[in-house]
Amino acid sequence: MNQLVVVALGGALGSVLRYLAQVWLGRLLGQGFPWGTLFVNVVGSLLMGVLVEAAGRVWSPSPELRAFLAVGILGGFTTFSSFSLDVGALASRGDWALAMVYVMATLMVGVGGFFVGLALVRAVVS
Repeated sequence: MNQLVVVALGGALGSVLRYLAQVWLGRLLGQGFPWGTLFVNVVGSLLMGVLVEAAGRVWSPSPELRAFLAVGILGGFTTFSSFSLDVGALASRGDWALAMVYVMATLMVGVGGFFVGLALVRAVVS
């Protein structure tokens, strides 16, 4: 139960940070390109890499703290960080082909799912 609470708290914090970053970058750089989303995806992935490597080499966070930071804050900030972690895990096992299949499938199916969702709502609403 403790882990659920810390994930929920971290997720709320991460989501607010994502929103603030997107608003700030939208105002700073304009709305013509998703700079905010790109920023949170890159920063979230970078921070996930730092967290995982630090926890594996020089730091032993409790399961609750790890869940708060990785699943909660970074998961709320960007789910792309979890995707990057999955790709990194496959690559570190030497499964480069599988890692690339996962990357391509995630991009194609994820973006494809977005367009299917659009079509479903359009079919129901129109």
